[in-house]
Amino acid sequence: MEINKLLSDDAILSELGERLSRYRLDLSLTQAELARQAGVSKRTVERAEAGASTQLSNLIRIMRVLELLPNLEHALPAAGPRPMELLRGKGKVRRRASGSKVAADDHALWSWAE
Repeated sequence: MEINKLLSDDAILSELGERLSRYRLDLSLTQAELARQAGVSKRTVERAEAGASTQLSNLIRIMRVLELLPNLEHALPAAGPRPMELLRGKGKVRRRASGSKVAADDHALWSWAE
């Protein structure tokens, strides 16, 4: 299954869990062996493979053992300043988000339901 924005969070977690399981099996590792090498509990590996939520640090440990860490570079590439932002900011890199700009008229349209 291809992961895309139309999938629910649970569907994406489930797909990621299945992929982790396939990589583990390709390396002929049991869940217990993977857990021991990753320094996490066997239950953590079971939960990750079942598509349950897990801590990011545990996922990184599991991916390291499965030799998948280089794939994180593709999942979340380093973000640099955009050229136009550098021009507008006179070479300075943004440190804060300005937030959304709501027109004053938009506030007048909203009222408490009665």
